[in-house]
Amino acid sequence: MKKRHLGNSGLEVSAIGLGCMGLSFGYGPPAGKQEAITVIRAAVERGITFFDTAEVYGPFTNEELVGEALAPFRGQVIIATKFGIRRDENGKQIQDSRPEQIRKSVEGSLRRLKVETIDLYYQHRVDPSVPIEEVAGTVQDLIREGKVRYFGLSEAGAQTIRRAHAVQPVAAVQSEYSLWWRRPEQDVLPVCEGLGIGFVPFSPLGKGFLTGAIDERTAFAPDDFRNIVPRFTPGNRKANLALVDLLKQIAVRKGATPAQIALAWLLAQEPWIVPIPGTTKLHRLEENIGAVDVELTPEELRDIEDVLAHIPIHGARYPEELERRTGL
Repeated sequence: MKKRHLGNSGLEVSAIGLGCMGLSFGYGPPAGKQEAITVIRAAVERGITFFDTAEVYGPFTNEELVGEALAPFRGQVIIATKFGIRRDENGKQIQDSRPEQIRKSVEGSLRRLKVETIDLYYQHRVDPSVPIEEVAGTVQDLIREGKVRYFGLSEAGAQTIRRAHAVQPVAAVQSEYSLWWRRPEQDVLPVCEGLGIGFVPFSPLGKGFLTGAIDERTAFAPDDFRNIVPRFTPGNRKANLALVDLLKQIAVRKGATPAQIALAWLLAQEPWIVPIPGTTKLHRLEENIGAVDVELTPEELRDIEDVLAHIPIHGARYPEELERRTGL
C-alpha cells in the first residue's frame, strides 16, 4: 500500500483509509460484529493504516467496534475519531463543543477505542455557539496532556479553518468530496494547500452511487440515511446515472471498475488527499484498495473535466437541516 502525508503535519497514513461508520450505523442494518471485525482486520492485512470513526456513530458502538478490531495492531495504525455532536434524551443530534463536553468526550473515546492517545481528533461539526478558538485551545490542551496527537476539523468553512489553525495547527480537514460533490474546490482545498493541511474526503463514492450498483429502482432499508437525501430520490438517481455511465466508460478503457475510477480521480487531485471509502464487504474493500494502482493520465483527467462540465448533478447532498450545520 502506498503512503501519503496529511499536509505538513508529519502524519503518514495509507493512501486510502477505511471509513468505519457504515459497519454499525447509517446505511441500514449494521453488519454483524464478527463480520465487521473481519473487514477491519482484513483492511490492516492489506495495508490500510488509517481508520475513521466518531463518538456519535451508533452512538458509541462504532468506536467500541473499532477499538476491539484494532486492539492487536496498536502502534501500527492511525485511528481518527470525532467530538462535537451528542444526542439529547429524545435521540436528536445536538452540536456541542463546549470545553467541558470535549473533555467528557475524549475520555469516553479513549476508553472505547482502548488507546492512551487519540491519533487524530476532529471537531465533527462547527458549533456556532462556541468560538472555534476556544475549541482549538481545548484540543491544544489535550495534545499537551498526551490524550490527543493531532487536531482536525470536519465540514468546516475556510475562515473557520484559518482561525482554528492560528491557535492549534490543523492536521486534516474532513469533508464530503467526490465527482458528484465538488464544493470543497471553491475555497476549502485552496486554504488547505496554503496552510499545509491534509484533506480527507468522506463519501468519496457518493454514498455508494458512484460504484454503479445503485439505480432508480434500488430499494434502501427503512433506516438507511439515503432515504432522506434529496439526491437519492428515484428521479434524481435516474438523472444522475449519466455520471455513472461516464465512469463505466472510463473503467472499461482502464481495466478497472467505476468505483476505482472515482477514487483514482480523487487521488489524482492532490498528493495530500486521502479518501476514506467505507464498506461492509471484503470484495468491495479489495476493489477500493485497487484504486491506488489506477493512474489517470493528465489527458484522461482533462477529458473527465470536459465531460463533467456537461453533466448536471440533480438533488441536494443533504436535507436542509443537515446542510445548515456545514461549512461554517
